[in-house]
Amino acid sequence: MMSDSETTWLAASVLAVMAVALALWIVAVYRRTSYTLAQFPWFYPFNYVMSRVLWRAKVEGTLRIPPSQGAVIVCNHIGPIDPAFVALATDRVVHWMVAKEYCSHPAMSWFFTTMKAIPVNRGGVDTASTKLAIRYASDGGLVGLFPEGRINDTDRVLLPGRPGAALIALRARVPVVPCYLTGAPNDGTSFGAFFLPAKAKIRIGEPIDISEYYGRENDKEVLAEITRRFLIAMAGLAGVENYQPELAGRRWRTAADMASAQGG
Repeated sequence: MMSDSETTWLAASVLAVMAVALALWIVAVYRRTSYTLAQFPWFYPFNYVMSRVLWRAKVEGTLRIPPSQGAVIVCNHIGPIDPAFVALATDRVVHWMVAKEYCSHPAMSWFFTTMKAIPVNRGGVDTASTKLAIRYASDGGLVGLFPEGRINDTDRVLLPGRPGAALIALRARVPVVPCYLTGAPNDGTSFGAFFLPAKAKIRIGEPIDISEYYGRENDKEVLAEITRRFLIAMAGLAGVENYQPELAGRRWRTAADMASAQGG
């Protein structure tokens, strides 16, 4: 039978071994990602634990983009923490375009700066943010956008889509990856979702090759066509077939209507 001192020594040794094993695991996970040391704690373990435990998130599909290739990720928008679920599908940093008022908020600016988010004005075209997004994607980075432009609190599959993602992908010459999210927490506030249990599911689609349109980023009809393509792909991930997407800021015409107008 061991003495008290031997028992204490054994317990301390076991704890030390466990601590070393945990530290080695954390280092191994960190080296596998592209996060900086400042970013890592928020993606691992905070985001992973919150998403998997409190929000019971599941990921269907994988991000089929080579490590050195850029891409534009598009996802529907149903809550204030939607990017957290997309982050579960990749070990790479995703540069999300975030409303400028959040990036400059005293309580949140440090976080968005650390995450290298792209501040963007809500109204009109923000040339500076668009150029920054194009640069990130051109240099092999991942850029995330919500083409609906705002949180969808309706029962519609998707709100009308905006062409910004198509423009960035065309100018950066990278594919577009559609995603669809369900079950994310949202109580109508910016911070309340962090305390709500949920059962979220993020579906990752196949990359959409838009190389046939390269060099035509100034053609509005091309931007509209690419936007339609990824909205249809997103709806498909939601299980909706024969989806008729809408474009924001313009009178919508279906493909059949357009063909008819052109005498097709």
